[in-house]
Amino acid sequence: MGAAILDYQTKGKAGKLSILSSMFEEDEMPMLEQKALSLAKGKVLDVGAGAGCHALALQAQSIAVKAIDISPQSCQAMLQRGVKDVECINLFDPHLGSKSGMGSEDRLQNEGGLQSESGFDTILLLMNGTGIAGKIENLPALFNRLKALLNKGGQILIDSSDIKYIYENEDGSFDINLNAAYYGEVDYQMVYKDVKGDSFDWLYVDFPLLKSIAESCGLHGELIAEGEHYDYLARFF
Repeated sequence: MGAAILDYQTKGKAGKLSILSSMFEEDEMPMLEQKALSLAKGKVLDVGAGAGCHALALQAQSIAVKAIDISPQSCQAMLQRGVKDVECINLFDPHLGSKSGMGSEDRLQNEGGLQSESGFDTILLLMNGTGIAGKIENLPALFNRLKALLNKGGQILIDSSDIKYIYENEDGSFDINLNAAYYGEVDYQMVYKDVKGDSFDWLYVDFPLLKSIAESCGLHGELIAEGEHYDYLARFF
């Protein structure tokens, strides 16, 4: 994905980015980002920022935002596009926290002796943000990590989809094996030109289960909005 993003940024065009999965045909992921951006406040962390479209939109509203991604090429493209605070880092990297949670102005103020909270007021995980967990068993670790990065009174805005519809029969019943792995666990692989990424696990979660797991981690949750393709935006705080 990073190769495609950087090509588009530097050349003004990009070839076809194929997203391969043993479960889905090639498709685009559903999004509810406009609603999420309207709810963002305070110091924002944009997780898996990609090309930086969300970060740029927030910057245009004079909202302080830090964009992170694990792709060096995506981060290079974001810098070229004008995202002010970009870091190529994994969400679970222990270096992401107090110092990296501050923009340049915050660092200057802190060095001058002023007190400042070191976390984030809003954490965005968009374009199926639950996918980062990979497996349902990893969701508690994801929520605990996000919770640790939040300032007091902060919020997590995350979207996902309930893909149960894939297993629905004409009579409305579902062919889901309750003894198998959770039905929202899928595998993906991205291919762009001669760049072929490694296969990776990706997770779609129905909202009741997502809320239940978040609450087990000490977070409260609410359904903010639903899309037209079984997708939804949720808020946890």
